[in-house]
Amino acid sequence: MSSPISVLVVDDDQTACRLLREVMAGEGYQVEAVESGKEAVEKAGTTLFDVALSDIRMPDLDGLELLRILKRLSPETIVIMMTAFGSIETAIEAIKEGAYDYISKPFKLDEVKLTVKRALDHKRLLRENLRYRQALKERYQLENIVGRSAPMLDVYKIVARVAPTLSTVLIQGESGTGKELIARAIHYNSPRGNQPFIVVDCAALAETLLDSELFGHVRGAFTGATSNKQGLLEEADGGTCFLDELKNLVPTVQAKLLRFLQEREIKRVGGTEGIKLDVRVIAATNQELEALVKAGSFREDLYYRLSVVSVTLPSLRERKEDIPLLAEHFLHHYALQNKKDISHISSEAMALLGEYDWPGNVRELEHVIERAVALTSSPVLSPHDLSPNLRKEAGKEAQVAKPLTLTELEKQHIERVLKSVGWNKTLTAELLGIHRRTLYRLAKRHKIDLGAGTE
Repeated sequence: MSSPISVLVVDDDQTACRLLREVMAGEGYQVEAVESGKEAVEKAGTTLFDVALSDIRMPDLDGLELLRILKRLSPETIVIMMTAFGSIETAIEAIKEGAYDYISKPFKLDEVKLTVKRALDHKRLLRENLRYRQALKERYQLENIVGRSAPMLDVYKIVARVAPTLSTVLIQGESGTGKELIARAIHYNSPRGNQPFIVVDCAALAETLLDSELFGHVRGAFTGATSNKQGLLEEADGGTCFLDELKNLVPTVQAKLLRFLQEREIKRVGGTEGIKLDVRVIAATNQELEALVKAGSFREDLYYRLSVVSVTLPSLRERKEDIPLLAEHFLHHYALQNKKDISHISSEAMALLGEYDWPGNVRELEHVIERAVALTSSPVLSPHDLSPNLRKEAGKEAQVAKPLTLTELEKQHIERVLKSVGWNKTLTAELLGIHRRTLYRLAKRHKIDLGAGTE
């Protein structure tokens, strides 16, 4: 059962103080009412209030000073100021100091109730947003990104070093390698992790719209611009803007982006006023930008501004040792999502996944596993659960490969099964249909190290 909402009422007018206490109690809130700023400070020192309703004009400690003290003592308390007509300027100052709202005296009781309700809704949304951002930060911690191959370890090192800085980052790699995932890891592991992360898909926006979407526009800038519009860079102020498929930027937008990176200031389309912004830019492309620079389709000076730190993501075929980890990760995710009891991927199916060339990289692997989980009725994914095209292509790769000796084939098969179950020796022996002692004997013969695995 959740604790009742607590409200602090502060007003040196006894009648107003008593009336507000009764009204707030009638709304089901737990109410403390005091008639001076000093008493309010004493109460706030021992009790955490959700909302404080405070008069501005009080003799011993005025509302503005009380507001400042409450913000120090209890930053989570939402403060609503009450003011007579003559002190509206002071009320506006209170808003600047961090008050949620102000109510003019003589107040209407319905207005007071509504303002408090809005304040509580605002507080709830802030809490939910904080939880959401915390969940995102946890999700994109480096240790949660799947892959332990040497090429990925190099990527992790760069990300860990660049995340705390303000440097612009350029991420390059084939489609499906996880460029946005790495961009989010950089953002959520940086001091900007609680600020916005705005994605701009440059490939999805028409050339005529990209300028306006990125930089915003003023009313009348072009046909259809009926009001001022904030651009995506402005939405990212204080946080990070991720420019995906950067190669699609037209020359005019390239020039404006370069100017922003140099001056940290933009002008909306059709506007003359400069708008200062604090935005970190992370860009991504599935083509080598250096080649586009040489071809004359991408500005060299912009390339150097964007590639202060450059990260190149390996294709999945360059890190095939990560396939078992990734496949099992996707298996557990989609099995849970679809409420299916699927324990693992068979060694034969895992072998096929390892033989396939993966032109679509990690994204394609995820789709393959998602499809297999959706269609299977078995507790173990087998080759028959994989798409016919994958089985056909993987079979071709296997046929082209140099024939293995029986000894080499036996060693490979044991290692594949070990990897597919995270080097669990008991489960490996069960899948191979042998006793654990036999597994140890075969491992010794083939010089397979079982020391790192679980029992």
